[in-house]
Amino acid sequence: MKTTKAHDERIATMKFASVYPHYVTKVEKKGRTVEELHQVISWLTGFTANDLQRLIQNNATFEQFFAEATVNPNATLITGSICGYRIEEIETPLTKQVRYLDKLVDELARGRKMEKILRSP
Repeated sequence: MKTTKAHDERIATMKFASVYPHYVTKVEKKGRTVEELHQVISWLTGFTANDLQRLIQNNATFEQFFAEATVNPNATLITGSICGYRIEEIETPLTKQVRYLDKLVDELARGRKMEKILRSP
């Protein structure tokens, strides 16, 4: 699926620190914990809680965030729709990675079991 250049640029320049509180609110509202959120983010990116704090404090963009990340090779197993896009059809790598993260947070908030969220082949 083709995203527009403007859409991809907006995602690349969006600050992780501006989105992170929304992730926290979303999962806590559904009875999940910040620790579970960090577990999901860590699985996808390899970041520790300290890494996340540093990225938030440094006001990292999603482009910087994923440039530092070691994306889990099993991330390609994340499929489905998020924000009106089928993840597996997104062509821009950074946009796809951000949507992977959005999808994992969404699954956590919906009560999906952690074993299913942290995909293993």
